Amino acid sequence: MGLFSKIKEGLKKTRDSVVGQIDSMLKSFTKIDDDLFEELEELLVMGDVGINTAQRICEELKARVKRDGVKDPNQIMGMLRNVVREMLEGDTSLHLATKPSIILVIGVNGVGKTTTIGKISARLTREGKKVVIAAADTFRAAAGDQLEEWANRAGVDMIGGVEGSDPASVIYDAVNAAKARHVDVLLCDTAGRLHNKKNLMEELRKMNRIIDREFPGVHRENLVVLDGTTGQNALVQAREFAQVMDLTGIILTKMDGTAKGGIAVAIQSELHVPVKYIGVGEKIEDLQKFDPNSYVNALFADF
Repeated sequence: MGLFSKIKEGLKKTRDSVVGQIDSMLKSFTKIDDDLFEELEELLVMGDVGINTAQRICEELKARVKRDGVKDPNQIMGMLRNVVREMLEGDTSLHLATKPSIILVIGVNGVGKTTTIGKISARLTREGKKVVIAAADTFRAAAGDQLEEWANRAGVDMIGGVEGSDPASVIYDAVNAAKARHVDVLLCDTAGRLHNKKNLMEELRKMNRIIDREFPGVHRENLVVLDGTTGQNALVQAREFAQVMDLTGIILTKMDGTAKGGIAVAIQSELHVPVKYIGVGEKIEDLQKFDPNSYVNALFADF
């Protein structure tokens, strides 16, 4: 299955439930009026685009309808497609120019963070980069074992601490190991931090300070992993993490099992943080680099 086919299949639930309903709604109207935009806004909110972003989309559509003199409701779908694509545009690449560069991966338990780290390390290794993983999730039992399994599969080294040890000390050891081994990328796992637990957030700040002190000027990617099936709750988590970390990107997992694919639009629109990867399956190749055009084409396929 090709790249586009994987994304298209992964977004099937969102496409069928949200875009399909929008298409049916537009076909039921004979003219473009306030009732049409009111129904469109409701359907966008149901697709987890969020109230604020849904309103922004509808206001932009109204402006374009007026500007272009559009009369046919069936033309709205194409215009919606363009507006969503423009809202998703951003720098989706990873910036890893320094040697080493650091990717710090954060997110709450259960979002697929450890698996995602394994998949990223495998991708980077295939690209010819030398990778070391820092297993700084010392709170969760067997977290290190799970990550070590992924490290072995990806053929990369792992620096870990014993269960219950100071996660920041693991980061410190890993940073120095990365220097000594001349690696390209240090990929750091962290505990599944609950955004309402102040002590865990403070631990994250401590890791941040160690990296800044030991690697001044290093290229950093601070990626938050979010479960696409949780919809607006994912946006809430991203906001909380953004308060303690300068987020450079979002990874949305489990997009193949959700009708809430609109969350990608909401996050980009409200946080101005680009989605860099999406997960559309369990296999190692199912973590895909996010491409706005492919995403929108898959979302609006057949409509």
